[in-house]
Amino acid sequence: MRKKIVAGNWKMNLDYNEGLSLFSEVINMVKDEATGTQEVVVCSPFIHLHSLAQLAKGYNKISVGAQNAHQAESGAYTGEVSAKQVKSVGAGYVILGHSERRQYFGENNELLAKKTDTALKNGLKPIFCIGETLQEREANQHFDIIKSQLVEGVFHLDAEAFGTLVLAYEPVWAIGTGVTASAEQAQEIHAFIRKELAAKYGEQVADDTTILYGGSCNPKNAAELFAQPDIDGGLIGGASLKSRDFTDIVKAFN
Repeated sequence: MRKKIVAGNWKMNLDYNEGLSLFSEVINMVKDEATGTQEVVVCSPFIHLHSLAQLAKGYNKISVGAQNAHQAESGAYTGEVSAKQVKSVGAGYVILGHSERRQYFGENNELLAKKTDTALKNGLKPIFCIGETLQEREANQHFDIIKSQLVEGVFHLDAEAFGTLVLAYEPVWAIGTGVTASAEQAQEIHAFIRKELAAKYGEQVADDTTILYGGSCNPKNAAELFAQPDIDGGLIGGASLKSRDFTDIVKAFN
């Protein structure tokens, strides 16, 4: 049975004290209200990671993650943070290939393959993001784009290494826009992704891989999205900044 995950992505929001306050609220609400086996992952700015990891100790269903890590092990990369450093403060996950990193920082599949290797080498579980823009979808290129992101970004891994990844499908046209892919649209892409995994690694790996939906998921649509057979949770942006909304999305699995 593959793992169900609801991951929050705070992006570049919240100062230090605001982050600790929000995470404390989330821990208490999830502990009191979430009755399923779903795992909660909060991916915060680097400044929060160590403190959040300390707060999460003792809660086996709550983990923390970073939003990025550099492809090099260490070195003269002013302003960057390495996978080893992220791991050392207690984080278990790292988001790689988010559409904002691809768009604003020029991260391509070749670079993300290197980042994935470094993250895995240092014991982090990548949440590897894939997805198409509105123009690519309107040109009917979305399947080709997603396949190339998989092939060039992560299909160099052997089955064992790939088995530690979480995938997140982000329709770029539905991030921060308030527009959400319909449950049927999202399921179609998730099923396509799982079919590609099966062709590469076999049915067992495909069946075991957690694939999250990341495109304006909110408390009102989470249950319908998560009920789809190939959607195993969500990568949540704006709604993860509100403890009530985020917890209600987690509770969609109750």
